[in-house]
Amino acid sequence: MSKIKPSKGAPYARILGVGGYRPTRVVPNEVILEKIDSSDEWIRSRSGIETRHWAGPEETVAAMSVEASGKALADAGIDASRIGAVVVSTVSHFAQTPAIATEIADRLGTDKAAAFDISAGCAGFGYGLTLAKGMIVEGSAEYVLVIGVERLSDLTDLEDRATAFLFGDGAGAVVVGPSQEPAIGPTVWGSEGDKSETIKQTVSWDRFRIGDVSELPLDSEGNVKFPAITQEGQAVFRWAVFEMAKVAQQALDAAGISPDDLDVFIPHQANVRIIDSMVKTLKLPEHVTVARDIRTTGNTSAASIPLAMERLLATGDAKSGDTALVIGFGAGLVYAATVVTLP
Repeated sequence: MSKIKPSKGAPYARILGVGGYRPTRVVPNEVILEKIDSSDEWIRSRSGIETRHWAGPEETVAAMSVEASGKALADAGIDASRIGAVVVSTVSHFAQTPAIATEIADRLGTDKAAAFDISAGCAGFGYGLTLAKGMIVEGSAEYVLVIGVERLSDLTDLEDRATAFLFGDGAGAVVVGPSQEPAIGPTVWGSEGDKSETIKQTVSWDRFRIGDVSELPLDSEGNVKFPAITQEGQAVFRWAVFEMAKVAQQALDAAGISPDDLDVFIPHQANVRIIDSMVKTLKLPEHVTVARDIRTTGNTSAASIPLAMERLLATGDAKSGDTALVIGFGAGLVYAATVVTLP
């Protein structure tokens, strides 16, 4: 018989507060068109994107995270000193170590909170939320801060017609804490590594070692390009539309609810056409509010779901206590979907 005492966590977990930060610079499609042969109409029709935010030199991954987290903590009414863990999902923190979460935890004033980064691309928020729920129910933390943050403008090839217009920067954060009733449903998550080539970094960092620059991509002026995100658009679109709708339905089933029970749908903000197709496939009723934050924010990967959630609540399009289906999907290919009660 085990001598380990049972954990004393909360019976359930819930999102208590949400915050977001969008960089001050707003970039319209016209700026993107300076480097690619396309049109504003084409970009809008293919993606739904009209503008996106790009971070300035001072709007670092850490700085944006601190701003978003401060708003989430204020929204939850929780002091940073009570945060037991900080989980940061990002693919655009360029230091291999230490984790940017440790700097964020310190700058926020946590009391030596556990802090670590995860790399799960556009599904990162769902992965972090699931980890936070587990920590709270298990008892290793009373409150957990989950952050999705990206500076994807640093990983965008502005000469790539297929991706130059897609990406934006920003940070979204939520405070997850104890609950006496279910407020974060079971997570349906997974990966399809056999499709990892459909979304990837163009060049690995080790190719930039001194003396190893052979066969590196060059820009129009003959300069070596910085690594960027590239994707096979049609393959990603088909996968997202057909496979992720199935995952979303599985999350509804796991939570024991039907589309009619939903108030809000917050998918990863990858593409308006993908969002609209998922709405149709899931047969969501007209009363369900659908997040389409991508129109003015672009694709912010791990930050897209909390940013969209924050905007819906701020505008009144969603309200506290609403039941929302959230699903993220992206590079890997990875995915995570769950049903939550909005803070």
